[in-house]
Amino acid sequence: MRMQLGRLATLLALGIGSTLGAQDRPSGPIRLSGTVEAVRIRAIQAPRLAGQTLGNLVITQLVSPGQHVTPGDLIVEFDRQDQLRAAFDRRAELLDLAEQISKKTADQTAARAKDETELKQAENDVERARLEMRKNELLPRVEAEKNTLALEQAEARLTQLKTTFDLKRVAAAADLRILEIRQERAQRALRYAEQNSSLMEVRAPFEGLAVIRTTFRNSSMVEIQQGDEVRPGAAIVNIVDTSSMRVRARANQADISHLTAGASTIVRLDGFPDLSFPGTITAIGPLGVNGSFSSTIRTFTVLVSIDGSHPQLMPDLTASVEVSR
Repeated sequence: MRMQLGRLATLLALGIGSTLGAQDRPSGPIRLSGTVEAVRIRAIQAPRLAGQTLGNLVITQLVSPGQHVTPGDLIVEFDRQDQLRAAFDRRAELLDLAEQISKKTADQTAARAKDETELKQAENDVERARLEMRKNELLPRVEAEKNTLALEQAEARLTQLKTTFDLKRVAAAADLRILEIRQERAQRALRYAEQNSSLMEVRAPFEGLAVIRTTFRNSSMVEIQQGDEVRPGAAIVNIVDTSSMRVRARANQADISHLTAGASTIVRLDGFPDLSFPGTITAIGPLGVNGSFSSTIRTFTVLVSIDGSHPQLMPDLTASVEVSR
């Protein structure tokens, strides 16, 4: 009797456990929400100019919002007058410096020739004085002392001329080097100006859709347009490859264990309920972040690729993702 009661209790327990397990086991599809984005996107920025740190750039031409572009199409063009003016000024400066260097070289050559002549004459004076010194034994004492003094003066003058000659050459080389440094700087500035001028046109790197970025103007965010001034490095246009789109969705920690890479999904656009696209989970974020409503519930990023394309399938649209269990 006891054995039968124990057996009945075990069967009841197993039945209850299996019933509870069936109730705890999730049923139905998992639904996620997220935002549509392009797999490939390139931000077209205002160029950073070499040799310049200040000053904004003025947009003279800009692609139309939503325009379909192909590789090589002009996206944005900036005013290049400052760069052309800088290049013109540097060319004029280079011509002037070249003339200064040529004139300085000629003047230094003439001065060197003059100094060498004077130095040679001083050396001859020393040799002449030494020859006169050989007569001292035959000359009166006064004349001999005059010859000795003349030799000393000639040698002192030769030493002074040699020292002065060396100092003049050092000073001449320094003057010429200063002009050469100014010339090198002007050449570098000219190269920068020419490079900067070539950066004033930015073209599409690949086929896609042109999405104009926004900027803060008159206390509100508005689209960038022709005539605006932008700082170097500022993003102007996004080129979006609409042929390959995906959804960046969020999944809470309760659902993440039931999601796997490669699982099939159905993607629906909130703004266009009649549209749906097949999709596939391509990646699941390994780290969770605190949710918006509770710090105890963490959410994970899930990337879902969208199969197919449609004119209404655009970036920044909100979407829902349905994942079958």
